[in-house]
Amino acid sequence: MPQRTSLADADCAIAQALDVVGDWWTLLIVRDAARGVHRFDALQHELGVSRKVLTERLRLLVDADVLSREPYQERPARYEYRLTPRGRALLPVLIALQDWGDAWVTGDGTTVATTQESSHEAARVHALVGTRVPELSLPFHTGGQHDPVADTPYTVLYFFPGAYARQESYPPGWAAIPGARGCTLESCTYRDQLAEFTAAGATVHGVSTQRPDEQRAFAEAERLRFPLLSDAGLELTAALRLPTFRAAGISRLKRLTLVVDRDRTVREALYPITDVEQSVRAALAAVRASAG
Repeated sequence: MPQRTSLADADCAIAQALDVVGDWWTLLIVRDAARGVHRFDALQHELGVSRKVLTERLRLLVDADVLSREPYQERPARYEYRLTPRGRALLPVLIALQDWGDAWVTGDGTTVATTQESSHEAARVHALVGTRVPELSLPFHTGGQHDPVADTPYTVLYFFPGAYARQESYPPGWAAIPGARGCTLESCTYRDQLAEFTAAGATVHGVSTQRPDEQRAFAEAERLRFPLLSDAGLELTAALRLPTFRAAGISRLKRLTLVVDRDRTVREALYPITDVEQSVRAALAAVRASAG
């Protein structure tokens, strides 16, 4: 392995950051830690990297306070590697890289809030079926931090780009972004069919990257009877590698729906969504089919 040149004394903050996370294995370790992969053997299995390289990168990230090294077994000593606040602050960087890759490497660079059924990002979302949602907590619009997966047989997580109480709050050109419109219709359709989801054993949670106060104003205006969760910190987005797009300087979730069981396993993934009302019916049908 060639000698690593340190950039720590450079005046440029980009160079200083790259001194910590410039190696591609390093960012992939951060990505997998965000997904809930915390143990050495699991990280090595996910990444396919040698034990020597993984040991070196983990040591670098612990020394840089990006990861913490926490014991989970005494004899023999075993450790987990978890993101610190400094590490979680890298999640927007990962999402920006993913968004750039979706738009400019596998796409044509167009800003869209949806995709084609045959796209790489659609395949990535559908591959979530059978995987587990990591344990984390997000702000609810009603206050406090809560688990996005409810203690009911099923949770329907519908992810949406953004919905506001006032029309003038939408970013300029919002209606012209393919797939961006329909958030109010989607939320109100879930509101109107909430009793049917409850009867089927499902809790409904809406998720966007908006601030909780924006979500609260929207929920009150539309009289929503279920919680909206704020993923402004992109923790859940990064954990599940959900597709995003940029609008008004903010990373926003593309519209998709996951049906998750009580054990946190994704049972159904709906993406892309081209018909909002039909997607709500499909989510209800998926809950009923799983329950049956």
